[in-house]
Amino acid sequence: MRTNIADLRNHLTRYLKEVRAGEEIVIRDRKLPFAKIVPLAHDADAEDVALVASGQMRKAECALPASFWRMRRSPIERRVAATAVSRDREDD
Repeated sequence: MRTNIADLRNHLTRYLKEVRAGEEIVIRDRKLPFAKIVPLAHDADAEDVALVASGQMRKAECALPASFWRMRRSPIERRVAATAVSRDREDD
């Protein structure tokens, strides 16, 4: 779908509904396309996207190898681990 700046401004809600439905909106200025509004990828979690945008999280560069999931876990108890994390956070 194509639109100009004035029409986008006047009918923004309608165009955002179209984007939510999967439509891409090309925005033109004096008949020349210069921007596109596209829906976020379906596999992207909104919370993850917000964390990445704020700089609090980075996306993985590659998947973890299968051997990672076969590694033995530490024998530490959950309570001991939680206490250690709490103490570490208090030090900051």
